[in-house]
Amino acid sequence: MLVSALMLFAHKIGFDPTSITHYYLGDGELLLQKSNEGILKLILPHIFAFGVLSFVLIHFLIFTSYKKKRYTFSVIYILLTTQTLEIFSPFLIINISEYFSYLKLISFVFYMALIPLIFFWLFKSILED
Repeated sequence: MLVSALMLFAHKIGFDPTSITHYYLGDGELLLQKSNEGILKLILPHIFAFGVLSFVLIHFLIFTSYKKKRYTFSVIYILLTTQTLEIFSPFLIINISEYFSYLKLISFVFYMALIPLIFFWLFKSILED
């Protein structure tokens, strides 16, 4: 899942704030500007998928020995914040400023880094018990 997400992001959008801006605002040649309706159609299934994934991971994490660690709740809050920013940053790019493409890139990278971290903690807690 993470590998396909990284490959799709790299292929369709790119890991550069300029290419993210061009993807959402258009470049005048190949890409057309995305509309709010188009973005809504794109993010609607992602809201549910991200929500279910986070719900399951967070609940499994709470039932491990990591629930007593102080940084666990920080990671949970960062996960929820980055997924929210990842989903809704296209609206900010289209309607407010192209500089939110930096926010889109940072939130995507953090979200993709936190998911394997939580999986690692889950598997590590299984092996320790």
